[in-house]
Amino acid sequence: MTLWIDVSVNNKRLKLYDASKLIKEYPIAVGKILTPTPNGNYIIINKELNPGGPFGVLWMGLSKPHYGIHGNNNPSSIGKKVSHGCIRMHNADVLELSSHVPIGTNVYIHR
Repeated sequence: MTLWIDVSVNNKRLKLYDASKLIKEYPIAVGKILTPTPNGNYIIINKELNPGGPFGVLWMGLSKPHYGIHGNNNPSSIGKKVSHGCIRMHNADVLELSSHVPIGTNVYIHR
């Protein structure tokens, strides 16, 4: 399997692929205008269950320091530009995604 994650900031969607085959698609929240989600290619470098604070049930850190894919305590924020640049998901969705992707998974973020 060649799993990788595609994040469309404009569409507020995260897609999980196996090579060119779409496995699953999730709604997300992204960064505000003043704290945008950064474009680029990154990798998942760590995972932390129940990290506390606003990160919901799971944090997956990216190779860009201080940025990650995480759950959240405010489900109504999904689909909006509200974060400090991180990618927010529903708690159930981030747990499901994390169960599929190992540390080292590529994450491609684009407008």
